[in-house]
Amino acid sequence: MSVQTAVVVGVGSSAGLGAALARRFAKKGLRVIVAGRTSARVTTVASEIRDAGGSVEAVVADVTRETDVVSLLNEVGQKEPLDLVAYNVGNNAMIPTLEISEAQFETMWRQNALGGFLVGREAVRRMLPKGSGTILYTGATASLRARPPFVAFASAKAALRAVAQGLAREFGPQGIHVAHVVIDGVIGGDYARSRFPDFVAAKGKDGLLAPADIADAYWALHRQPRSAWTHELDLRPFREPF
Repeated sequence: MSVQTAVVVGVGSSAGLGAALARRFAKKGLRVIVAGRTSARVTTVASEIRDAGGSVEAVVADVTRETDVVSLLNEVGQKEPLDLVAYNVGNNAMIPTLEISEAQFETMWRQNALGGFLVGREAVRRMLPKGSGTILYTGATASLRARPPFVAFASAKAALRAVAQGLAREFGPQGIHVAHVVIDGVIGGDYARSRFPDFVAAKGKDGLLAPADIADAYWALHRQPRSAWTHELDLRPFREPF
């Protein structure tokens, strides 16, 4: 029996969700490819997983570039079939609406909607021949509603959600499980702690989503029997209002 292969796109710091997903998949015995734009970060995460006994490779890629996406997934397919892709790209930013520049708005769209589409399209192309595979997208509260000062981010996340829905409806009947995970809260990683320290502090104990716990949910989605697939799952701390 061949080893399953997973690609985690959008791996940053070792305390982030991308790294947590990669660790979980490797712990379950999958060969994992960690991909991100920063060589030092993906290399560090890969080294940690390797030291823990996991099978892992690090690839530097910008998913807003079609050539990078094709190259990334071609590299995967040279060794084993592609079984699981987690798309975890998309930096949030607090920008008042009247201060959003054209470049900022476009960058968020490219990181979320365009990158999600390119990765999804290329993943499906490699999964269809075997009639199975899982593609998981990381969404946010902003995927469902736009509130200032997150208008640019919300438009990008809503577009990513539409990409996930379209792929699920078209390729689900052909054996490809596409799911969108709404992270309705703040992830307890370095990103939020460094950029929104006051907001994080105000959340207090048990007010943040633990990356490892989110990774449990992603793994459960991948393992679902096809008679009862989930397309959209929302996750939030028990104290988070909604």
